[in-house]
Amino acid sequence: MTYTKPVLAATLVAPRRLEVREYPYPSALEPGAVVLKMRASGICGTDKHTFRGETEQYVGTEYERSTPFPIIQGHENVGVVAELGGGGATAFDGTPLAVGDRVVPAPNRACGRCHMCARGFPYYLCRNLENYGNSLTSAQTPHLFGGWSEYLYLKPGTAVFRVPDELSDEVAVLTEIFAVTHSLERAAALPRPAGFRPGDSVVVIGAGALGLAHAVKASLMGAGHVLVLDPSARRRELAMRVADAVTFAPGDEVAREVRACCGGEGADVVVNATGFLGAFAQSMAMVRDGGTIIEVGAFVDMGDEAFNPAVICGRNLTLMGVGGEDLRAYEGTLALLARHHRRIPVHEIVSHRFAIEDAPLAMTTALDADASAKVLIVPRP
Repeated sequence: MTYTKPVLAATLVAPRRLEVREYPYPSALEPGAVVLKMRASGICGTDKHTFRGETEQYVGTEYERSTPFPIIQGHENVGVVAELGGGGATAFDGTPLAVGDRVVPAPNRACGRCHMCARGFPYYLCRNLENYGNSLTSAQTPHLFGGWSEYLYLKPGTAVFRVPDELSDEVAVLTEIFAVTHSLERAAALPRPAGFRPGDSVVVIGAGALGLAHAVKASLMGAGHVLVLDPSARRRELAMRVADAVTFAPGDEVAREVRACCGGEGADVVVNATGFLGAFAQSMAMVRDGGTIIEVGAFVDMGDEAFNPAVICGRNLTLMGVGGEDLRAYEGTLALLARHHRRIPVHEIVSHRFAIEDAPLAMTTALDADASAKVLIVPRP
């Protein structure tokens, strides 16, 4: 491919400093590498934390780290294969990729060699993990390691998934978020009294895109009641439309109100999708004895939150931390979206679209929960 113009990319130079910079198109691709011409990239909750300077990730693990500025953010991506490295590359299903394929790439690249990878564990336990839009600095060639760019460079071995023709870019870009809802399938495999069964009550705290995806998935899995807690009236109304949820605004009596809606005992499952302090205590107050709390929002270090382990033990609670999506969930997620996108208006989760040049305004909009849901960066045609 001959591409001589500079590549535009929104670059986070330092906390709260988003700049549009120009980068060279990759002059040579590694064997097995893929270059995508970007169609859309989402602003994730993690991107917001990083923008604000809340950059400590994987806290408490051996691979705890901080953001290597400058970076091109964007790990919720959909694009079209523009170029392949020598020898070509394959999709996750083993079939060869071709120029023109519309795909969703995984946001992470595990090493495949460490002890955790050798045991077949999910990517987020890899000891040498690389994250697009997150841990790969744009200071190093070939620079284009994030989706808020005209082109995205995928290193060899990155998992790539073809998008069904019937899915719009606005739905396909939600694949990574919906793939995180494998958390509910994990809960469904737990023995009683924990776990999730059809007819159970599910509370979701936080109606950002991740919380909304969990609300939709819980509904599709047969939850008897889906209850969503969020301070934004706009997001609560969206939860009602996409998941037929009963919604609540935060307040002193909200835990009691939620428990009352769940037969007085509390919810079978509580999904904490906020990433902010105080939400875990809310989860504890809303879950029934013997129930399950799924923590999916606390990806960056926001500080300590105290709880009494004797309460966990005495109430027989199950706590499940979910560090991200599972690669094995992508194909099923794409099939799920293709099957239901006409009946369930998941595209409405996308509230705004901005050009790369307007990335600072896009971030300002995304940070305003009352004004936005999922905000996209979309390169100009």
